[in-house]
Amino acid sequence: MKTVGIICEYNPLHRGHRKQIDRIRQQFGPEAAVCCLMSGNYVQRGAPAIVDKSIRAKAAILAGADLVLELPVTYALSSAEGFAAGGVRILSTFCDALCFGTETGEKETLLAAARLLLSEEFPPLLRQELQQGLSFPAARQAAMERLHPGSTPPSLPNDILAVEYCKAILSQASPLEPFPIRREGSYHAPLPDPENPSASALRSLMLRSGAWLDYVPEAVRNCFRSAPLHTLEAGERAILCKLRTMPDEAFEALPYGTEGLWRKLMHAAREADTLDAIVTSVKSKRYTRTRIDRMVLCAFLGITREMLEAPAPYTRVLAFSERGRAVLKLAKENSDILNPGERTEHPYWALEKRCGDLYGLFCSEGPEPPGAEEKRRVCYLP
Repeated sequence: MKTVGIICEYNPLHRGHRKQIDRIRQQFGPEAAVCCLMSGNYVQRGAPAIVDKSIRAKAAILAGADLVLELPVTYALSSAEGFAAGGVRILSTFCDALCFGTETGEKETLLAAARLLLSEEFPPLLRQELQQGLSFPAARQAAMERLHPGSTPPSLPNDILAVEYCKAILSQASPLEPFPIRREGSYHAPLPDPENPSASALRSLMLRSGAWLDYVPEAVRNCFRSAPLHTLEAGERAILCKLRTMPDEAFEALPYGTEGLWRKLMHAAREADTLDAIVTSVKSKRYTRTRIDRMVLCAFLGITREMLEAPAPYTRVLAFSERGRAVLKLAKENSDILNPGERTEHPYWALEKRCGDLYGLFCSEGPEPPGAEEKRRVCYLP
């Protein structure tokens, strides 16, 4: 039996995600096991997940996955490179392949781009482009074009992440087989495509109380039907309180704050009246909004640069099926897996507890009590 991993957010899970799981079984056989390594209650764009992780994990099992593990929060809030590297590091211990969506859909093209980024000639060219004031994504693209004239560097969201997965596989000498599949539909479409909706379009519908359940697999609709929504806006005052009371040294310790960016955020937090005003005043051509959003969320959660860069000591089980039970047994033999209610003396457990308690402040229906996460059980669906 082959085990195929997916690094995901399911924010929320939709028909396109179900198609990906179906494609895996078409490629690797109906007995293939699908393991989803899913971001927990915070996602890579620097925001709370719109629905609690336990609900999203159950939806993944109902959509055909066999095992859902939680991508540790410090990996989930990393750059695309850190997000991919952390996920590949975990899945490499027990999976045979890694499946991911991409606009290109061509394995060799993605691997070739990854090799360019890993070459010794690339870093000096990247530094030169960054010195011109370009943002990191733009500087990387320009450096790749200089290194390999005539090449087409990845510029679309899924392609960029796909190359990072390939980079991680190559640099870690991972046994994972890359299995890219073409992502149909538009990543940034304002309105959801009937068969290939974008998660951002669905979130917009959810916040407007639109008919978004029509775009998710029928088997998972009941999971989401009465789920409380969580938004950055609902927790804005809590974030502002944290930012306004942070000392200078706490800003200096933040991730993504190099080149004096932490000082710029600190001054903005002490002058602006809204979260949007803070982020807008800090972002620039050089520093993308997503980077600032992640920096602000890390400040609120108490995640320092040192914490973000350290390897996560374990990952948690969120849900599994009967077939997933066998995969979980293998995973536990080769890596550190922790059940949700399981305690450990490692400082990372305290970080996760804090993040779980603070997630309740983003509930659009009103603050949720702390400790709710510890009461949830692993979802098992035979």
